[in-house]
Amino acid sequence: MMYAVRLHQIIAYTAILPLGVTCLSPARADTCTGYDVLVTQSADTADLGRGLKQTTVKQSSVVLSNDSIYRMLTGECSVTVLQTPDGKSQMQGFCARRDKDGDTGSIAVRLSPGADKIEWKNTGGTGKFAGKQDSGWAQNVLTDGKMSVVKWGGDCH
Repeated sequence: MMYAVRLHQIIAYTAILPLGVTCLSPARADTCTGYDVLVTQSADTADLGRGLKQTTVKQSSVVLSNDSIYRMLTGECSVTVLQTPDGKSQMQGFCARRDKDGDTGSIAVRLSPGADKIEWKNTGGTGKFAGKQDSGWAQNVLTDGKMSVVKWGGDCH
């Protein structure tokens, strides 16, 4: 049961991402914020025995922001969650999205064991998202069944 609850939280966290994987200094103020609304399309768990489990999650994503170029993007996130025998979980994955102009952006996401916030970092893009070095954090704020809302922030230039 504890695994299911923690996995549900991690799946919810993956909703985040406008972009990637680097930790920010806690003293640094966010220059961009928003929400990522996620809907889980699939979640497949492999029980490898002796408490080791790996789950692959695929989600549809809608990113919203009032203070950045990430105003409204849609796409997909795919992550893998690893739960170790000591009950700790970690997650890594990617999100790829596009906006109404057809410009695309992708981010890498990571949740370290024991962390309560996801780290994200831009990994590539086209048009207005090309060459962006943005990074930040994301945290689940609401989960209802297969739907999650994730609040995110970070350093966006």
